[in-house]
Amino acid sequence: MALGTEPDPIKAVPLRHPGQWAAATVILVLAALFVYGAATNDAYAWGTYGDYLFDTRILEGVGYTLALTVLSMAIAIVFGVVLAVMRLSPNRVLRSTAWVYLWIFRGTPVYVQLVFWGLFPSIYKQLDLGIPFVVQFAHFEIQELNAAFTFAIIGLALNESAYMAEIVRAGVQSVGEGQTEASVALGMSWTQTMTRTVLPQAMRVIIPPTGNEVISMLKTTSLVTAVPFSLELYGAQKDIAGVIFEPIPLLLVASTWYLLVTSILMVGQFYLERYYAKGASRQLTARQLKALAAAQVDDAQTQTGDPA
Repeated sequence: MALGTEPDPIKAVPLRHPGQWAAATVILVLAALFVYGAATNDAYAWGTYGDYLFDTRILEGVGYTLALTVLSMAIAIVFGVVLAVMRLSPNRVLRSTAWVYLWIFRGTPVYVQLVFWGLFPSIYKQLDLGIPFVVQFAHFEIQELNAAFTFAIIGLALNESAYMAEIVRAGVQSVGEGQTEASVALGMSWTQTMTRTVLPQAMRVIIPPTGNEVISMLKTTSLVTAVPFSLELYGAQKDIAGVIFEPIPLLLVASTWYLLVTSILMVGQFYLERYYAKGASRQLTARQLKALAAAQVDDAQTQTGDPA
């Protein structure tokens, strides 16, 4: 190459991946075979599937499933925060009590716990509220209460609160001690430090596993038949299948609704995570890049005096 002449342009040749194309082809062929086999298999009873997909009992079951999920998670989050604070407390009694609670509820299966809640009226036939040996404020005959739905919520919430406590504790501990020290130096109280400094930063760590727990709770509601409570989605499809003797299409109906609701929750979780992740990454989003480019154009026009 002569001195002063420009070098020849580089010819970039993309790297070929024949193995990836072969694997993708095999996966697509297998998927097509599975879909064809499922569509032509009479055992799936797609006609029955279509008849019961929007059945009133199924839709009511979806409503009960959502109610169980929302109420149980709301209680679990509140109680989980309390347990997390107890775990982080310098008081040994509070710390030990929270540890024992987590040990019991994380160490035993949720199905077993729900069975116990179903047997609660047999264990405690009546409940008295008041000051022992002094005065009684209220008296409840537990065996006369038809409260399977309430016991299902309590069982799910108490189990989930043990996991939420660890999630919240991990989120709080992920915030550097310097943040707390700076807040105290500015004269903030403990409550102000937690609400204005620690928790906003901890939410970036707390939100993703909490979203996963919500989705998991939605599916765990299928176990409340142990209480027993059978009006939610799984129980509703099981009752219908027991009458028409076709369990497979009814299981597909329930699976469709579970997938639909979890998909909506996953989309909401994505946007919630992105909201709380602001400022945590140096990688700019498409909207931020567009705004930055517009600002640079405006700055250039200002410097050159071009009004356009």
